[in-house]
Amino acid sequence: MTTQRPLPPDRPSLDGLEQAWVARWAADDLYRFDRSRPREQIFSIDTPPPTVSGSLHVGHVFSYTHTDTIARFQRMRGKAVFYPMGWDDNGLPTERRVQIVFGVRCDPSVPYDPGFQPPDKPGKQQVPISRRNFIELCERLTVDDEKAFEELWRRLGLSVDWSMTYQTIDANARAASQRAFLRNLERGQAYLAEAPTLWDVTFRTAVAQAELEDREWPGAFHRIAFHLSPEQQAQGFASRVWIETTRPELIPACVALVAHPDDERYRPLFGSTVRTPVFGAEVPVLAHHLAEPDKGSGIAMICTFGDVTDVVWWRELELPTRAVVGWDGRMLPDAPEGVNAEPYKELAGKTMHSARERMVEMLAASGELEGQPRPVKRPVKFYEKGDKPLEIVTTRQWYIRNGGRDAKLRWEMLDRGRELIWHPAHMRVRYDNWVEGLAGDWLISRQRFFGVPIPVWYQLDSEGEIVYEAPIVPPESMLPIDPSSDVPPGFTEDLRGKPFGFAGDPDVMDTWATSSLTPQIAGGWERDADLFRRVFPMDLRPQAHEIIRTWLFSTLVRAHQEEGVLPWKHAAISGWILDPDRKKMSKSKGNVVTPMGLLEEYGSDAVRYWAANGRPGTDTTFDTGMIKIGRRLAIKILNASKFVLSFEAGEGEVTAPLDLSMLAALDEVVRDATRAFEAFDYTKALERTERFFWAFCDDHLELVKARAYDGDASAVAALRAALDTLLRLFAPFLPFVTEEVWSWWREGSVHTAAWPSVAGRGGDPEVLEAVADVLARVRKAKSAAKLSMRAEVTRLDVRGEKAELVRLAQDDLCAAGNVEEFVLEAAEGPLVVNTVLEEA
Repeated sequence: MTTQRPLPPDRPSLDGLEQAWVARWAADDLYRFDRSRPREQIFSIDTPPPTVSGSLHVGHVFSYTHTDTIARFQRMRGKAVFYPMGWDDNGLPTERRVQIVFGVRCDPSVPYDPGFQPPDKPGKQQVPISRRNFIELCERLTVDDEKAFEELWRRLGLSVDWSMTYQTIDANARAASQRAFLRNLERGQAYLAEAPTLWDVTFRTAVAQAELEDREWPGAFHRIAFHLSPEQQAQGFASRVWIETTRPELIPACVALVAHPDDERYRPLFGSTVRTPVFGAEVPVLAHHLAEPDKGSGIAMICTFGDVTDVVWWRELELPTRAVVGWDGRMLPDAPEGVNAEPYKELAGKTMHSARERMVEMLAASGELEGQPRPVKRPVKFYEKGDKPLEIVTTRQWYIRNGGRDAKLRWEMLDRGRELIWHPAHMRVRYDNWVEGLAGDWLISRQRFFGVPIPVWYQLDSEGEIVYEAPIVPPESMLPIDPSSDVPPGFTEDLRGKPFGFAGDPDVMDTWATSSLTPQIAGGWERDADLFRRVFPMDLRPQAHEIIRTWLFSTLVRAHQEEGVLPWKHAAISGWILDPDRKKMSKSKGNVVTPMGLLEEYGSDAVRYWAANGRPGTDTTFDTGMIKIGRRLAIKILNASKFVLSFEAGEGEVTAPLDLSMLAALDEVVRDATRAFEAFDYTKALERTERFFWAFCDDHLELVKARAYDGDASAVAALRAALDTLLRLFAPFLPFVTEEVWSWWREGSVHTAAWPSVAGRGGDPEVLEAVADVLARVRKAKSAAKLSMRAEVTRLDVRGEKAELVRLAQDDLCAAGNVEEFVLEAAEGPLVVNTVLEEA
């Protein structure tokens, strides 16, 4: 419990508040979750686990502040707030750092060395180590990052229960992820399939639909001749069919030409064959509605595989496969079946770029290239973390059904989206568009190392070949496992890789396959039944809008499959932080602002004020001007509070009409702020509170100052009542300055105090409004006359419908305006104010 201070300090300051109160809150365990409370008294949050790969940026401060304001509001409403913090520390960024820092690389074929230590001085040649050893180094590297993250979050004032943290790669997360996968497998929701796969040649891993992004990429259209047979020419056809392509290097992968069924130019050719240029392979000419008559020559080659449309054509037209692209992004060493091997030797082993250049040379030499290539820029699919266009290769991968190929499941997931309460509501459109546009199931396997291993082994036949049809699965009691170092039941290590022995699945799960289970991981699913019962389904998922298609959707899929429910009731969506050029801030763009310097320069409350002014779901420009306004607000709270508390509290009640009017107006603020927070509109709650506070300082304090100095009990009681309420209204946004002022005169913490309720003392808010209006006009007259605000008003005439309201506080008005003679006249119409000033 905080220590009560008898009086405000002589010179209140924001300096040092964060360090003092962070330490006090930690010592008091102020934000610890009370797990003894029943579910209806708990508010649980599925907090986003930030990626641990270097440093946080101001965008994190922005969105996490939003969540914290809601957590603090719910705590003050009497809820036990379950507010954990996770660290998303598996995946590519951590792998890269480990390779550089420790000079190692992961090789799953290397056995685990329990005593391994990385080289003191990493050399140019990276040391191969087992996946388990590699994961241990990844965990070791992320410890320092997580400490730095926690320090910044504490400095920002996040009211997290720091006894409840998790990692997306720790034993609990691995066990939960593998358990969910095995149950998906048992129910038929997870399956292994060999199919065309979007592939990043740099990272050599499969990429899911949700991880794609289109980027403008330079290329060139090449006009290339395919040959008709002499018999076709005898029937009146030309000797050649011209196609236009940006990927001539894929001609050896061509399996058909395709045109639209209604295209009269090519309809006579449907069902016949043509020969490919250079290689002379016979391919059919087919019809499909996806062919575009007005694009290029109107007829296209189908290659296995150039793009996702090729995959659709290949599947729907039941075409053969001629693979030419390897996992390394180079042309395969051997020509596919049916393709002339001699010219293919010119392409074998080359990168796609080099193969394209050589293919163009060969086409030009054979006379099958017409004219010069025509430069063009077109959207090309990239892995969101990659820097080379994706290729499509045939691989064996694990999938989880998500509705992409199941209409019933798709409609169920759309229903889940309608069941979820969105803040703001229009964000559901993004979810619906994503689900309706799914082109396939969720590819979850990745050919990487620092991730949750796919928890299966495969039996080997008499030749030592893998039998994929019957994977060996562990019992749940054995989880978590690593198939590269653990042995399946009924086998021994010496049978690994031997005929009639076993082999572990070498792949890991997509990071979203683990992150999609954050409610279960944080909530103790199958690990702490009592906790899980109290917090799941959770109340809130806060997140950014760009990962609705990934994190939000995948979490709904997993909860729908495992528990048959929504994982949370509400989704609060934050926007992006934009730089001054209105571009999204991101590490990859190099335009991010690191937050610790801002917190040190302006104070955490000021930065939180800027963040809380970012409306739900709205992209917000980074603005130090707004941060400065927040700092001025925090300083004003200190000074106004010191002024209010300088008057000794008496025993009297609030009786003066002006005081009752002010408190009635404050009641309206409480109503509005409460409704806003209940709708997760923290920005509206802040705006309403701040607007009243500045008016309170500018008008009410000035109007009642004389009475307060005279010891008027009503004035002092009203001021203290207002301060008590305002501190609690501001507490979710400005936790440090409100806690500081609270400690000057109240027991305990403002953050565990009750959220203010409507006092209902019966005043008329219009009294203060009318009197403040007159006072503002008096000030304006003095300012226009270039007089001091203390200058005397010789005569003040006020007439209008609200004159009687002004009469209720005329003494306060005369004192504040230094009015010598005051004349009031009730009349129809708005207030008319005439000010006669003393002569300068």
